[in-house]
Amino acid sequence: MKIFRGFRHSQLAPHCALTIGNFDGVHRGHQAMLALLRNEARHRGLPSCALTFEPHPRDFFAEKFKKPELAPARIATLRDKLSELANNGIDQTVIIPFNEQLASLPAEEFIRQVLVEGLGAQYVLVGDDFRFGAGRTGDYAMLDAAGRVQGFEVSRMNSYEISRLTLPGEAAPAQPGIRVSSTEVREALSLGDMDEVTRLLGRPYSVSGHVVHGRKLGRSLDFPTLNLRFSHWKPAASGIFVVQVHGLTQDGRPLPGVANMGIRPSLDPNDVNGGRVLLETFCLEWPQELGREGGYGKIIRVELLHKLHDERKYDGLAALQEGIAQDCADARAWFAARHSETRRQTTRDRI
Repeated sequence: MKIFRGFRHSQLAPHCALTIGNFDGVHRGHQAMLALLRNEARHRGLPSCALTFEPHPRDFFAEKFKKPELAPARIATLRDKLSELANNGIDQTVIIPFNEQLASLPAEEFIRQVLVEGLGAQYVLVGDDFRFGAGRTGDYAMLDAAGRVQGFEVSRMNSYEISRLTLPGEAAPAQPGIRVSSTEVREALSLGDMDEVTRLLGRPYSVSGHVVHGRKLGRSLDFPTLNLRFSHWKPAASGIFVVQVHGLTQDGRPLPGVANMGIRPSLDPNDVNGGRVLLETFCLEWPQELGREGGYGKIIRVELLHKLHDERKYDGLAALQEGIAQDCADARAWFAARHSETRRQTTRDRI
C-alpha cells in the first residue's frame, strides 16, 4: 500500500475509488466497507484509496476549545491504522492534517478541492452517518448531488451489525444487533472486555512499534520489559494485561507475557519517557538467542488478550516487585486454563 501525506504527489494515482473516515481501530464495520470499496474499484479498473485524517478531528477541536474531554480515547496508533488498511487490501492511503484550514473549509469546497481536484475520485463510498465540511454541513445528499454534476458516483453503506451475546438461560435481547463502531470498541476496551473487543475488531486487539529504551528499572526488579510508546495521550485501553508478543522469535512463535498499558503511577513522572503512555511488556519466556539487549529497535506486535486489573500505585519498589510477580503468576494461570480448554475442545471435536 502506498501512503501519502496530503494529495500533492506525482506518484498519487490520477483517479481512484475512494472512501473517507478516521478508521480508528479498523473494526469489522470498516472492514466491510473496505471490502466493498475494493470490489467497486476492481469493477471500474481503479485503485482503491482511503482518505483519513491526523489528528482525529475531535482531537483538534478538544485542543482548540481547551476541552480535553472532547477528545476520543484512541484505539490505534497511526502505524497500526495504516497496517490494518494495508491488510485489507487498500492500494493507497492519503493522510490529510486536520487543522484550522480544513476545519473551516466549506463542504462544497471540500468536494471540489479535495475529492475532485486533489484525489480525482470517480467513485466515493461513505457510511450512513457521514458528515463533512465546516460545521458538518455536508452529508450524503449533498455529496450525491455534487457527484451528478461533477462526474463521480456516490454510494452509501448501511451500518454493520453483529449479534448480541446472551448467557445460557437469558432472554433474547430487545435489540438483537450491535452496531459495530469505534465507540463500541472504545467502550469494550474501557471495560476490559477483550473477548468483546475481539468480536468487534475481528481479531485480537494489538499495539505495535519499535522497542525503545526506558529507565531499565525492570531489570533491577528482575522483570526486564519491552517498551512501546503509544503516540496518543488518551489510550482506549489501560491497565495490566495478559499478552502475546509477536516479532521476537526466529520461528515466528508468539511469546506469552504480561504488560502494563498506561502512565506507570508508581514511578517518577519525570522519567526518561517523560510521562508518556507506554506499553511495557515482560515476556514470561525469553529467547536466549536475543541476549539481554536483543529486543531494542525491533518492531514487535503485542496482542492484549485478557485484562487482569487497572493500573495500581504501589508504595515502594518492593511492593511493585511483589505486584508484578503476582501478575505474572496470574498470567501463567490464564494461559494454562486456556490451553486446557483448547485441549478439551479438540477432544470434543474429534468425538
